[in-house]
Amino acid sequence: MISVRTLSKQHGERKVLVGVTAEVTKGETIAIVGPSGGGKSTLLRCLNYLETFDGGTVDICGFSLVPHMHGAESRQTLRALRTRVGMVFQQFNLFPHLSALDNITLAPRVVKRTPFPDAAAKARELLEMVGLGDRGGAFPHELSGGQQQRVAIARALAQEPEVMLFDEPTSALDPEMRDEVMRVIRDLAAKGMTMLVVTHEMQFAHDIASRVWVIDKGVIIEDGPPIQVVDNPQSAVAKEFFGRLRR
Repeated sequence: MISVRTLSKQHGERKVLVGVTAEVTKGETIAIVGPSGGGKSTLLRCLNYLETFDGGTVDICGFSLVPHMHGAESRQTLRALRTRVGMVFQQFNLFPHLSALDNITLAPRVVKRTPFPDAAAKARELLEMVGLGDRGGAFPHELSGGQQQRVAIARALAQEPEVMLFDEPTSALDPEMRDEVMRVIRDLAAKGMTMLVVTHEMQFAHDIASRVWVIDKGVIIEDGPPIQVVDNPQSAVAKEFFGRLRR
């Protein structure tokens, strides 16, 4: 489903990603963890070209991404890619002037030209799935943080993506709201959605992820099942990272 080859990116003189190579198969859930500033979010954003990169390639959902994609043909490729790869951010980024239902129907109506009745029916199904079946008419300011993030997940799912990318989706939430959102992500994992999740939720990484990537200084320094990486880390960085979280 995803193949990353020698992916590299710099911000000025600072190397953010250093020759990252990895693969993800259909139905896997990858938890991406590691010290702050190590390149986790940058890697995730490169996978759907929200951030450009300087070297290497990304093949994802049948699309090939290379450095410095410009021009009409590249824009068309990226538009098509983003209907197949959904993304959920730390901040919910809902349109404040639109209801939950209208936030979810917007992309299918605009991008795929889905008629409103069909888009609305799908949106209601998704709201039920994330536990918000009665809140379709609510505006973002009328929803809690956890509810807004669940609407954001439903909005991403409305495009019927093959891959979902989550960039620390619970970091802005209090513990109860975090649990609401993690339950939705667990349900998606159980249904076989291919997902990459940047997270500090070690319980999720341990119990739900197929594999855990530990990223430090732009490099995947450990990659393996949770029982190996979380319970028995090999690198000094991973040992210190997991040890700090357990204190």
